[in-house]
Amino acid sequence: MRLFARTILASILVLFALPAAAQIPVGEISRYLNSFATARSEFTQVNGDGTISTGDLSISRPNRARFDYDAPNKGLVIAGGGQVAIFDSVSNTPPEQYPLSQTPLSLILAQNVDLGRSGMLVRHTGDATQTSVTLQDPAHPEYGNIQLVFTPDPTKLRQWVITDDAGTQTTVILGDMQTGGSLGTSLFSIPQEMRKRGLTE
Repeated sequence: MRLFARTILASILVLFALPAAAQIPVGEISRYLNSFATARSEFTQVNGDGTISTGDLSISRPNRARFDYDAPNKGLVIAGGGQVAIFDSVSNTPPEQYPLSQTPLSLILAQNVDLGRSGMLVRHTGDATQTSVTLQDPAHPEYGNIQLVFTPDPTKLRQWVITDDAGTQTTVILGDMQTGGSLGTSLFSIPQEMRKRGLTE
């Protein structure tokens, strides 16, 4: 009986000592994010107040992204030139702008994504169906964080959840993201979009 108990205890200890092999490794996630410069996808956005928006996402790394929202919203968000600009479809006023570096989105739009960087990865969980990593700027945790969700075989980004400095969460669920191809730089030019809309800085 004592031998049986020892065997069971040893088995439990081995199970807890084993790494979560079903998770996608951090190095593989970094490799995947660095494997493409451009990407496009439809998206569904669940806002902090429970409202839902849909639209099209364009990414051009480093540091550029564009969210074109469908009607009736018809809003536009551009990350480019080190800024994030939020255009209101019904207002004739200049867009609200924030430094990209002060948003969690900057962590995945960087020239070189390295999730192993000290303090950047604050959570890594998963199973055989999906893996989640939560990232924050180690120098500025007050900027909030971004949780990325990936599926394996092959690794693909499926959604992210941004928690801002006020604790509000915004979830972006991606469609079948297509990587590669050419995207014009004008798509990500905030000044050019302002001129197109007849807005002045």
